[in-house]
Amino acid sequence: MQDHNASPFNALPPVVVALSVVIAGLEVMFQAASMGFLGGAAGVGWRLDAIRDYGVFDEILAYMQARGEILPGELVRLLSYPLIHSGFVHAAFVVVFILAIGKMVAEVFSPLAFVVLFWASAIVGGLGFVVLIDSPYSLIGGYPGVYGLIGAFTYIMWTEARLRGGNRYRAFGLIGMLLAIQIFFGLLEGQFANVVADLSGFVAGFALSFLLRPGGWARLLDKLRQR
Repeated sequence: MQDHNASPFNALPPVVVALSVVIAGLEVMFQAASMGFLGGAAGVGWRLDAIRDYGVFDEILAYMQARGEILPGELVRLLSYPLIHSGFVHAAFVVVFILAIGKMVAEVFSPLAFVVLFWASAIVGGLGFVVLIDSPYSLIGGYPGVYGLIGAFTYIMWTEARLRGGNRYRAFGLIGMLLAIQIFFGLLEGQFANVVADLSGFVAGFALSFLLRPGGWARLLDKLRQR
């Protein structure tokens, strides 16, 4: 019998809750600062300062190319930008996706694999943003990492369909619908930089799932030994 009094958060894997709490907590901090409850007068500019210092900019890549060197301090942006959002709605949707999609992914993959999926996809999304698109805007927010989780979820559905002999292409229905929505709004707004970042994150998440699935790395090593 189902316990209707049980908390819905009990069913969420701890790693999913932890990531959601970090993102939500930072957004609450920015909201409190913007209303003057934190940081005094300087707190109003905390979000803009964070975007400037930790967001991904195409100009940073151009700067490193001009100097002919890689600046480790600037590469940290690829790890930090998923935690910074443009506002409450932006952060809220990211948290909702993490709770919904992340729960299903974390039930199949280990906590470490879940973290790697999210942040590796975010890194690839950030690289896709600066390498493939010349955008005057910054890349912030957890969507590329979320799309990496969607890539892992797609892999789960794809594998299940293959085992059951069903239509494996239906596993790509969710990403197809989301990309269609993004392309529609991209046409309205006249810019597709975020679409490229999110799609790059999805591809990374789907591809990494073959290695990060339970026993995936061992299977790869066995195949390499057989060669």
